[in-house]
Amino acid sequence: MNYWLVVGGKKNWEIAFNHGNIWGLKETQKHLWDNLQEEDELILYATTPIRGVIGHAVVRTKMKQTRPLWPDEINNNEVIWPLRFEFDVKHVIPPDEWEENRIENKGLFPRAGFQLLNPSLAQAIIKELTPDYSPIVAIAKIPIVANEQQKYEDIVEKPSIIAHDKIKKLLLQMGRLQKFIAEEEYVMEKEKLDVVWRRVEKSVPTYVFEVQVGGDIHHALGKLKHSFDLWNSHIFLVASDADNMKAAILLSGTFHEINNRVKLIDISKIEELYNRKKAYFDMERELGIN
Repeated sequence: MNYWLVVGGKKNWEIAFNHGNIWGLKETQKHLWDNLQEEDELILYATTPIRGVIGHAVVRTKMKQTRPLWPDEINNNEVIWPLRFEFDVKHVIPPDEWEENRIENKGLFPRAGFQLLNPSLAQAIIKELTPDYSPIVAIAKIPIVANEQQKYEDIVEKPSIIAHDKIKKLLLQMGRLQKFIAEEEYVMEKEKLDVVWRRVEKSVPTYVFEVQVGGDIHHALGKLKHSFDLWNSHIFLVASDADNMKAAILLSGTFHEINNRVKLIDISKIEELYNRKKAYFDMERELGIN
């Protein structure tokens, strides 16, 4: 595990928090982005007029972005920081207290923008952050109305007869239960992806699912590989045992580049996963904490 100093302006940090906790690097920093791993620790630093540490976070996932997000990108209609990563906030100082309660440390050199930190220095800074502050969690919320819930109650059937479209609907509903923007037939250049989950409107897919009930496994893996190459998405093939065995053969040969990236999910697990997530969601709603 590594510790990183992440440096940005006040406005860019506010946008980052309000768009699902996301940050980005330039192509010239790709060597750093390549070394960034999930669960790495982040020290969040705001530049003038703050000039100090405002929070502590952990890397959740990485992706490549093709849509402008920050003001400089939108104004120039170009993606300046395409190498994105999402993070989970551990502690953050409330924005209206950044100037007053920021953490200063002479051992930090924030001009580099994004850099590795000495673990001892990073841990010392983390200890200074007040643990009572609540994390900013900015996740796009997709309302789920009662009749939509009922619509999906009727989806679950025996795995052997679940059709392609019904599996897609289960995946869509699971994504929405988890507060993702879940979409089907998502356009990727000249292809369409079965189901994708995105965290916010101005983002590329974090999760991509291809569903195979029969059909062309080679083509499905090709689309998953392209989505990984394009966005660094988490990729999944949902298929029967027999089709997953065919996929495993292709992944050991033609598609060996994504062999360690794609997850093979048996169709029968989708119904079970949906039921568990739905039960959890219903319990939260009953307790009034959803």
